[in-house]
Amino acid sequence: MISIKSDYEIELMKKAGEIVGDTHKYLIPYIKPGITTKKLNDLAHNYILKRGATPSFLNLYGYPGSICVSINEEVVHGIPSNRKLKEGDIVTLDIGACYKGYHGDSAWTYPVGTISEAKKKLLKDTENSLYEGLSVIKEGTRIGDIGYAIEQYAKKHHLGVVKELVGHGVGKKVHEEPDVPNYGKPNTGPLLKAGMVIAVEPMLNMGTPDVYLLEDDWTVITADLKPAAHYEHTVLVTKEGYTILTKR
Repeated sequence: MISIKSDYEIELMKKAGEIVGDTHKYLIPYIKPGITTKKLNDLAHNYILKRGATPSFLNLYGYPGSICVSINEEVVHGIPSNRKLKEGDIVTLDIGACYKGYHGDSAWTYPVGTISEAKKKLLKDTENSLYEGLSVIKEGTRIGDIGYAIEQYAKKHHLGVVKELVGHGVGKKVHEEPDVPNYGKPNTGPLLKAGMVIAVEPMLNMGTPDVYLLEDDWTVITADLKPAAHYEHTVLVTKEGYTILTKR
């Protein structure tokens, strides 16, 4: 069942989203060659706690980190470790925070030092695809309209759309109904209503859309080992459009 959030719940989710966005901003100066993914995780963990929230992902379904840190061909769910970022990498930080029982969720892909023109284009096009998907959101839109907008933009820019992983509702749980795929047909799927909160999160690959799971049972990588990017905002559906809750 897709929940409609009360005004009280929306205020808590705005605060959770603000903390997530601020955590991203806090980490940006640290995203440099030589830092370990565990250090980024620990910085995020401590910052979220200082803001009066808790990391949404820690122990979620058994996940061992406070944030997900995915490098280059890693699409999602990279586990923080002693691996160091290198010049020319791209790294996705997926961050969730729970404030008074309600969650915010946002992922963003960042350059590490100077990156190739191809990677710059991947980041730009994937970020743009997020806003293409968001642009159709308002009361009366269907979920399929969001996925269709993302998919068409991705195809236009020759990027692979990951189909095994999708966006989702957000609320008292990190993952609620409905699923929000990054592909779809117009005017299909659940109807959006004002007060719903969803996470829209295109995951686009420079090559094949195919992915597979590593033996750690968490990290998802591209089948051809080409880079992937991931951009996500948690948004509130309104009668006229949407409000981004995880503003950066």
